[in-house]
This record gives sequence, structure tokens and C-alpha cells, in this order.
Amino acid sequence: MKHHALELYRYHVWANQKVIDRLKELPRNICDMEIQSVFPTVSQVLAHIYITDNLWFAVVSGEENNEIFPKIARWTEESKDIGLEETEKLYAAIGERYQSFLSGHPNLDEAMTIHHPKYGSLDTRPSEIIQHVVNHGTYHRGNITAMLRQLGHAGVPTDYAFYLFEIRNGERF
Repeated sequence: MKHHALELYRYHVWANQKVIDRLKELPRNICDMEIQSVFPTVSQVLAHIYITDNLWFAVVSGEENNEIFPKIARWTEESKDIGLEETEKLYAAIGERYQSFLSGHPNLDEAMTIHHPKYGSLDTRPSEIIQHVVNHGTYHRGNITAMLRQLGHAGVPTDYAFYLFEIRNGERF
């Protein structure tokens, strides 16, 4: 039986792809148009999701902070000032790493402790970290939808229920 954390992560990948597919339908410069919002551009939101997904993958994989924090500059650089096609490739690569890790993990509910430089230690489980990654992505996909509305374009539905309808019944939204 699949673990719910893997299913949630597959939803995250699906929802990110839905947003990318929608952005491909819009004018090419839509991602770089500056607006007054949570982020100045859609591209910056996409980069933020990518950077954060990488950071949490490193955490859930057991890397130490002294290994993780130097990588943030690299993730930032590789996601900066790139087109939608390159962003899509970055998303696909991190998605494959997560899905491989989650599919092969013997127990996504095993105890783990993570250490945050500001908030201290947290006893948690990989499945809870995945829930956070998915929630974080959902929040920022909502930002993108609001930003697109502000720019005069509709977003795309990415609710979890729509994912379930699509993968289980073949319904497209």
C-alpha cells in the first residue's frame, strides 16, 4: 500500500505542473511582469517553491544544516532569471528525487529530529515534513493564482480533490 505522504507529494507535483501548464498558455512575459504582491513576479514565486522544496528534501534526507545552508545559494542561482521550460525541468528533477526517496523509504512515520538555527529542535517524521512541503506549495500556488488575476488572467484549479478526480476518474479540470 502506498503511504499517504507519497500520494500527497504526487499531488504537489501534479499541482505544480498544472500551474506551469497554465503559465505556458499565457503571454511569454507573464512570469516576469512586476506587480505589487507577496512576490514581485510569478517567476520569483516559482523559484521560491523550488528552493524550499530542495531545502526540505535535504532535511528529510537527513542532511545536516552545515551541508544544507551552503546549497541555498546554488539553488537560488540555478532558479534565477530562467524561463518556464527551464523551471519545469528543475521541478521535474526535484520531483523525481522526492518520489524516489519516498517510494524507497522503509518507514515514512519513523521518528527523526531536525534542528533549526532559530526555532531549535523538532521531533517529527518524514511524513510530517512532506505534509509541510505540500502545504507550502499550496500556499504559494495560491499566490500565483492571485497574481495572475491581478494581471488579468485566470489561474487553474489545483485543489487536492481535483487531483483525486483526475487520477482516479480521468476527469480533467
